[in-house]
Amino acid sequence: MNYIGGIALILFATTIAGALSQRIGIPSVIGQLLVGIVLGPALLNWIRPSELLSAGAEIGVIILMFMAGLESDLKLLKKYFKPAISVATLGVILPMVCFYIYGVLMHQSFERAIFWGVVFAATSVSISVEVLREFGKLNTKEGATVLGAAVVDDIMAVLILSIFVSMFSGGSSSQPNLVLSIAEQLAYFVMVYVVIRWMAPFLIRLFEHLPVPQAVPIMSLIICLGMAYLADLTGLSAVIGAFFAGIAVAQTHAKEEVETNISPIGYAFFVPIFFVSIGLEMRFDHFWSNLLLIIGMTIVAVLSKLIGGGLGARLLGFSFNSAYVVGAGMVSRGEMALIIAQIGYQAKLLAPELYSELIVVIILSTVIAPLLLKHAIARLE
Repeated sequence: MNYIGGIALILFATTIAGALSQRIGIPSVIGQLLVGIVLGPALLNWIRPSELLSAGAEIGVIILMFMAGLESDLKLLKKYFKPAISVATLGVILPMVCFYIYGVLMHQSFERAIFWGVVFAATSVSISVEVLREFGKLNTKEGATVLGAAVVDDIMAVLILSIFVSMFSGGSSSQPNLVLSIAEQLAYFVMVYVVIRWMAPFLIRLFEHLPVPQAVPIMSLIICLGMAYLADLTGLSAVIGAFFAGIAVAQTHAKEEVETNISPIGYAFFVPIFFVSIGLEMRFDHFWSNLLLIIGMTIVAVLSKLIGGGLGARLLGFSFNSAYVVGAGMVSRGEMALIIAQIGYQAKLLAPELYSELIVVIILSTVIAPLLLKHAIARLE
């Protein structure tokens, strides 16, 4: 039963930290991330990563992205999909080039230097979504561009990872597997269209007639978790499926009912666990001995995404301040980079002695991202 006390401590600490963060004028997400660092193995070691917390964190990020989809304007997303492609493309290319060069300068082998770029090409937009939502910028052209770019970025990251691992694994069946993976993902997006256009409205109407309390919110959760699960099966991130599920439910007349009932579940319980779980990954085992390497990698991680994403928006007519918001919204690496780093570690594409440092840089870039985004939003206003 120790996990019960741990969850109670997480909820108490994140509530206080979120309130203090807002009081001093920084995004509440920062306070929740710091709770994970302070309570976790990095400092006090009161709470450790566990299977239960990982499951709660996964549900938390799925609900967070579902709510983002629910609050998004589909017409706005369509309108800014072209700049989203530009942002995602340059936001992937520039980090890969910069980290390859940095890896070579740090005497990494060819494949390990490239894989640094693969790790930091990924974006985890879930934290940026929460900051945009907190400052009322989720349903703007900047917010729509960041959300659209996150979808494209996720697809590109999965494809690059698949190609890279197949190239260096030496498997003879790697090419057919890659083709099959692309076909599955295309089929998934066809299914997304069907769900948004016909299936979600039909299921919502069907469940309205059931004599069960909260039948419609339950159906919306089924759609959310089902689409997240199918996205994961095709090699995409589960959060992309959850985001499209939110868009699908938002097109029905039950949008307000679902938002009213699901929001308290997510933001009162699962979402704080997700943010704390990121902080729990932080370690300081070899922090001081490799401090210069960590600082250098963090600077490259932040600037490459900021400049790459911002340049992609600027090239398609965004003002400097709007492009700054978009670039800052793409800086966070979070769970996507952690997953890719874990895959690389298992495939021996990362130096074992530098794996902890890589995780520290991922966490640092994730913590810096909300502060950068808040500054960008302030300039825009």
